[in-house]
Amino acid sequence: MEPSYLLDWANLLLRWLHVIVAIAWIGASFYFVWLDNHLLKPEAPELKAKGVDGELWAVHGGGFYNPQKYMVAPPNLPQHLHWFYWESYWTWMSGFALFVLLYLFNAESFLIDRQVHAWAAPWQAVLASLGFLAAGWLVYDQICRRFGHNKDGSIGNDGRVLGLIAVFIAFAAWAACQLFAGRAAFVIVGAMIATMMSANVFFWIIPGQKQVIADMRAGRPVNPIYGQRGKQRSVHNTYFTLPVLIAMLRNHYGQLYSHAHNWLALLALMLVGVLVRTWFVKRHKGVNAWPLIVAALAVLAGLIVALAPAPRAPAAVGAPAPSLAQVQAVIEQRCVMCHNAQLAQKGMQLHTPELVEQHAQQIYQQTVQQRSMPLNNATQITEEERALLGRWFEARSR
Repeated sequence: MEPSYLLDWANLLLRWLHVIVAIAWIGASFYFVWLDNHLLKPEAPELKAKGVDGELWAVHGGGFYNPQKYMVAPPNLPQHLHWFYWESYWTWMSGFALFVLLYLFNAESFLIDRQVHAWAAPWQAVLASLGFLAAGWLVYDQICRRFGHNKDGSIGNDGRVLGLIAVFIAFAAWAACQLFAGRAAFVIVGAMIATMMSANVFFWIIPGQKQVIADMRAGRPVNPIYGQRGKQRSVHNTYFTLPVLIAMLRNHYGQLYSHAHNWLALLALMLVGVLVRTWFVKRHKGVNAWPLIVAALAVLAGLIVALAPAPRAPAAVGAPAPSLAQVQAVIEQRCVMCHNAQLAQKGMQLHTPELVEQHAQQIYQQTVQQRSMPLNNATQITEEERALLGRWFEARSR
């Protein structure tokens, strides 16, 4: 079997695994945030005596559920506890494996755009991209440590922390778009935030829970700070989720990542994600938060208008449509090196006029509408050539 065939299967299976475990992690995260915001103070004396701080009755799948939350912990710790952390770890590991397979192993093609930044060697771009992931966690963690705690060690005003995190992410988005191909830059920013999320689980949330359990089983007093710190990082994770998802999804849309101000577009869509997630959280608390949705729609509408491509000048009256020979000349120069009989990226061959006709719709969508091909414009296709392809397709579609 050809290596390219096996790599395609690895790509598919890793992507599938990544989506499966991400759904599990995000679903659990959203559920527990929802649960915390719907818990009611118990009225039954026996629940108060046990130390129950909040409870909820729910119905699902033909059964009734009664979750109860203890602050800081139940008096008698059960032997069997369900932990929520492998969902997070597998999401990060599968995502990182996919990033390595698609971007780091193909740095010259997918990570580097020499019109954006002329790296001396691909390995420099690879190290820099990994540096974004590590630096993102280190800076974020220091912000939480230095500005998120009061002098007595308790959790302080989180608004200041979230403001500093937003400024840092904005800077990282700008920097990534100055160093890497637009498509890769979006993935790197999303992966950086996802690394922060998973590291929160690995370094803070789970160790804090383990320390509480160890203290309880050893008969030591339980320090509530572990629960407070874990809660702080868990809340951060819920606000990070939708920005990460939009960063990962938008890299499939060339008209966005190829824009001159792509980093601003990325930040605008991340802001929409934060506003939507905040609306959900406040709605769970019974707060009227519809102005957040209005703000999100306003940002989205403004972004759609700002990114709208300038209308192409109409062809002169009576001007003949470009011929297939003219189109074939552009395809030969700009596309055939990756779409030929020997190398058919995405299974597409364009080395004959018949194949160009066969794939006319895909050529128009990828090259003219979405502007995602040639990838990172590695072959330096011009605006005039894109326009020629557009006029040819529109003429043949009439």
